[in-house]
Amino acid sequence: MKLFNTLISCLLFIVPFTIKAQETLPVYSDYLSDNVFLVHPSAAGIGNCSKIRFTARNQWSGVADAPSLQTLTAHTRFGDNIGAGVVLFNDKNGYHAQQGFEAVFAYHINMGRADDANQLSFGLGLMAVNNTVDESSFTIYDPVISQIVQSEAYFNADFSMAYHYKGLFTYFTAKNIVLSARNLYDSFYESLNLRRYLFTAGYYFGEKKGLQFEPSIMGQIVERTGEKFVDFNFKIYKNIGDAQLWAAFSYRQGFDNALPQELQYFTPIIGINYKNFMVSYTYTKQTGEILFDDAGYNQLTLGYNFGCRTPRNSGCPNINYAF
Repeated sequence: MKLFNTLISCLLFIVPFTIKAQETLPVYSDYLSDNVFLVHPSAAGIGNCSKIRFTARNQWSGVADAPSLQTLTAHTRFGDNIGAGVVLFNDKNGYHAQQGFEAVFAYHINMGRADDANQLSFGLGLMAVNNTVDESSFTIYDPVISQIVQSEAYFNADFSMAYHYKGLFTYFTAKNIVLSARNLYDSFYESLNLRRYLFTAGYYFGEKKGLQFEPSIMGQIVERTGEKFVDFNFKIYKNIGDAQLWAAFSYRQGFDNALPQELQYFTPIIGINYKNFMVSYTYTKQTGEILFDDAGYNQLTLGYNFGCRTPRNSGCPNINYAF
């Protein structure tokens, strides 16, 4: 969705840009708020708890019709091997909006003892997306403007793999693997290739009664444009009675030779887990010489865990929710 958001922003500020492909669900830093399932379908039912997560994101605070995104995810495990989940999202940007639904099936293979984290996982997500552009309030006459709410739906799919071993975790996901996209603009060319590849790796370590640490990295590649992004992340946890306080910091570096300056995002996150509940706040700041607005991006995440089983002897919080 980042390319799409860039297009709309440029239209709003009357900056000429080339139209690029419309993505499905945008990839932000949501996954760091114990919400890996949002970007990696193989995480469906991967842990010892079923999880519900809600996120609300607002970009460019104080700017009218600024981009906003809401997501709702839920996933659980059936028996020893089967995971399932759903993702719903509403992504709005000025006159443009998209709503999506993804159903996910995952299969987990235990490679060692049941009470240890040694697991290989596969996931497949099938997605339906509806895009709209509201031209009803446009007052300037133009033959290409219909002055109605146009709508177009399309389908896509994601494939994902994961491997956990004690504190080590890795994910690979190929998003939007079907050559399918919506076309609301007859006068513009929109590519069918929306494929994006994600790779995440990290390691969790520390003492239960002290501090725990989780450094990780996530890389992204957009197939059609060749754009590359790398997130460098670090999380720290501290257990206090029935609660767990945690904080994270993420730095995203973009690599795109077509742009005059590479993308840079700084994202601090704070959160608390209390019994089966989780809440976190995320603030993202873009830096550089070319900015649409000097304001930051704000996000709130709410979570609830249920149906928890006995924690494993080892494993990162994503697979072993216990403190």
